[in-house]
Amino acid sequence: MSKSTNITWHHGTVTSEQREVLTGHKAACLWFTGLSGSGKSTLSRALETALVERGINAYVLDGDNVRHGLNGDLGFAPEDRAENIRRIGEVARLFVDSGALVLTAFISPYREDRDRVRNLLDDGQFVEVWVNPGLDICEQRDPKGLYKRARAGEITQFTGIDAPYEAPASPELDVDTGALSVDESVDTVVSWLIAHRIISSTPSSEASDIRPPSQ
Repeated sequence: MSKSTNITWHHGTVTSEQREVLTGHKAACLWFTGLSGSGKSTLSRALETALVERGINAYVLDGDNVRHGLNGDLGFAPEDRAENIRRIGEVARLFVDSGALVLTAFISPYREDRDRVRNLLDDGQFVEVWVNPGLDICEQRDPKGLYKRARAGEITQFTGIDAPYEAPASPELDVDTGALSVDESVDTVVSWLIAHRIISSTPSSEASDIRPPSQ
């Protein structure tokens, strides 16, 4: 419930169809959810590069990065996790309204919170991507050493260990980053976006190679 009073929603005069003509693609939120170490950030960043190289206006909102600023006042208790996702859902809605493809990489462990974001958007604009290599693979990777610390009791309320993760019931995409390489995972998502006519199969005239030159 908003605590703000005496406010009025101001509708814009630029339509989503006009923005689509401008960008050459539809707007959507690709919501990457999964355990720590599942590859959400790696996949979303690689996908962002691939999309921008196709001339698509794409941008990543990463869980750790958002907690450095906008959500820096939140912890990891259930109520803080819910507020974390509520805020980023509202930010994602603004990105979608601007005509962008926004890629969000958040553990987002609760179905109710993810569904709340889905309900903020029009049909077809919320694409739930379950990054799902399995807990064993995530623990083997453990890029930040968090699972080891959680198993030792040094970190509490850690998702997948002593805090729950509610897997998506019917995600638009289920990507096994344990079986697929990063490039194969990116291709899986790009193919889905093309098949569902969110992006074109042909890169736009604005496409460019933004990767750094090989050393």
